[in-house]
Amino acid sequence: MKKRVYCDFAATTYVSSEVLNEMLPCFNTIFGNASSLHGYGRDAVALVDKARDRVQKAIGAEKPSEVYFTSGGTEANNWALKGLARANSAKGKHIITSAIEHDSVLEACKQLEEEGFEVTYLPVDSKGLVSITDLIHNLRPTTCLVSIMAVNNEIGTIQNIKTIANLTHDYGAIFHTDAVQALGAIKLNVKDMEIDALSISSHKIYGPKGVGALYVKQGIKIDPIIAGGSQERGLRGGTSNVPGIVGFGKAIEIANRDLMINQKKLKSIRLYFLNQVMEKIPYVTVNGHPYQKVQGTINLSFEMVEAEALLMLLDMEGIAVSTGSACTSGSPLPSHVLKAIGLSNEFAKGSLRFSFGKSTTKADVDYIIEKLVASVAKLREMSPVSKAGRRKKKA
Repeated sequence: MKKRVYCDFAATTYVSSEVLNEMLPCFNTIFGNASSLHGYGRDAVALVDKARDRVQKAIGAEKPSEVYFTSGGTEANNWALKGLARANSAKGKHIITSAIEHDSVLEACKQLEEEGFEVTYLPVDSKGLVSITDLIHNLRPTTCLVSIMAVNNEIGTIQNIKTIANLTHDYGAIFHTDAVQALGAIKLNVKDMEIDALSISSHKIYGPKGVGALYVKQGIKIDPIIAGGSQERGLRGGTSNVPGIVGFGKAIEIANRDLMINQKKLKSIRLYFLNQVMEKIPYVTVNGHPYQKVQGTINLSFEMVEAEALLMLLDMEGIAVSTGSACTSGSPLPSHVLKAIGLSNEFAKGSLRFSFGKSTTKADVDYIIEKLVASVAKLREMSPVSKAGRRKKKA
């Protein structure tokens, strides 16, 4: 039987056994609607409240009431951008974000531009960092919202969030961060980092899909994005996803508990993988910041190789990797993140993201390296722009 190795944990994770065990009673024992007033409903809402407490503690929020459950990171980002901008437009209609944000932020910004908001898209340097100088030059009295992601989902670069938040507050604006890739990878504390609003998701930290949360600091005005009932204190209608919320609460508790040990292991795995790649495959470039990055993600450009072809060859060997964000995997265009850090179309289209998880082993990495070396060599032999290809053509 062919070996199968999953190396796309930045796209999604499996549900851990601890999380699954906590969720199971919600499907057939404690199955009530959390909005119902009877005992079944009270049992369900007690579990939702417990999960909210867990999320609050994990991100360092002051009160559980500052946490609103959503269907995931995309909804949380849309709600944050649209809800905060609309509710605080009296200050001004200028928004600042970065060129490498997740599509759920960029597309929300485009919709707000259609409503009359002005959006400044800050460039990043070759390592994926937002320039603090550029931010200062673009902040203005009419800036109502700044949204900069904590960790990039494609290259893993960690932004200087506290500095950015502090400068944002100097201009009286609200600061939001997409922390979906940061959760479980770096220590998050919304008070210490001066964050006003924060988006997170469950399925990146070994919790279930279809559930996330938006933190909004008490006193910050935000408009609802889903009209409906009185759920989530009247700001987000819809029947509570009790099993998902319970699973998310457990997953975030575990992620905080095991943060240091998981990151230590991921660093060891990533460095071993990188050393093997650099030793055995020529013409490879590492994308992103060399130090200011999360441990589990590495983005590599392979010269003279088409990334989608390489992905398919690896998939045939049972290895799962990614050409970038899972949300844009069907797009023929090169990654906007890789273009923003200065890569040419050729290099951007020759890039793969390898992301490791807490179950990744050295044996898994050895298998990936073995098949990666062979697959790159095969594609370069076929490539008309490679030396091997030119020799073959002349012969």
